[in-house]
Amino acid sequence: MLIPGTHYRLALTHSILALSQVINAATHYRLDYPDLALILALVRGGSLARASALLKVDVSTVFRAVRRLEAALGQQLFEKSRAGYLPTTLAQTLAEQAERAEQALDAARIGVEQGGEVISGTVRLTCTDSVLQGLLLPALAQFMPSYPALTLELSTSNDFANLSRRDADIALRLTRAPPEHLVGRRLADISYRVCASTAYLKSVDPEDLASLTWIAPDDFLPDHPTVAWRRQQLPGVTPAYRCNSMLSVTELVRAGLGVAALPDFLIGDELQPLTGPLHGYDTALWLLTRPDCRALRSVVTLFDELGRALRLP
Repeated sequence: MLIPGTHYRLALTHSILALSQVINAATHYRLDYPDLALILALVRGGSLARASALLKVDVSTVFRAVRRLEAALGQQLFEKSRAGYLPTTLAQTLAEQAERAEQALDAARIGVEQGGEVISGTVRLTCTDSVLQGLLLPALAQFMPSYPALTLELSTSNDFANLSRRDADIALRLTRAPPEHLVGRRLADISYRVCASTAYLKSVDPEDLASLTWIAPDDFLPDHPTVAWRRQQLPGVTPAYRCNSMLSVTELVRAGLGVAALPDFLIGDELQPLTGPLHGYDTALWLLTRPDCRALRSVVTLFDELGRALRLP
């Protein structure tokens, strides 16, 4: 069993060893940007044909260039297989370096064009799929076009592990009490209401909640506020549908398959609330980051922009 964090140290060790291979290779050869661009194109493309299209040269030129580079370095960069050209550890490490160089060059070009300092780099953001669809995407559409050199990596998750493991820089979370080791802002209070589609309500009595077909996130989100409310208020109800996310729950309600308690930001015009806010079972939207990320301009910029742009409908 790996000790938590061990795989990160191993990855760093592999990266250092790969770079040392370049240093210890034929010392008379010095890597330049075209070499890195070649490696990056073949890693991205996975085949000579796709790499040649990315580089805008013919296939034979890419093939010969790779052979010459491997000979100059004294190291194999790619292994040919039925799946295409598979990068070695060395090639993968050099491709990552090439990608950073590419981003830096793009940022420099944009800076010259705009005549000022440019926010650049990669920021990793994690949130739930419901927050992504209901709140984050409209906010990103407002300000991300103003940061062409800023790269955003998005992942969806229902816990804080990503941020704690340093897999992400910023998190948007629905919670009453975020972990104390994170820093952030409470952006808004979130309420839940029992909702159904107009089509579903045509054939049922909306006053008798216990008799309705229920949709819930029991299996994957056992501590969700809506689950706690239903178990407390309707203990005899067994959901007919269980989903692994609140976004999926919402889509089933929209399809007319039953009712569910949904957050306000996912309730559109096509859904009809059957109750008021479920008092005592509300939560809050938090914008969070790690303390060490506050020194990174790219993270601070995105954090501040999200704080201004995220608004509940």
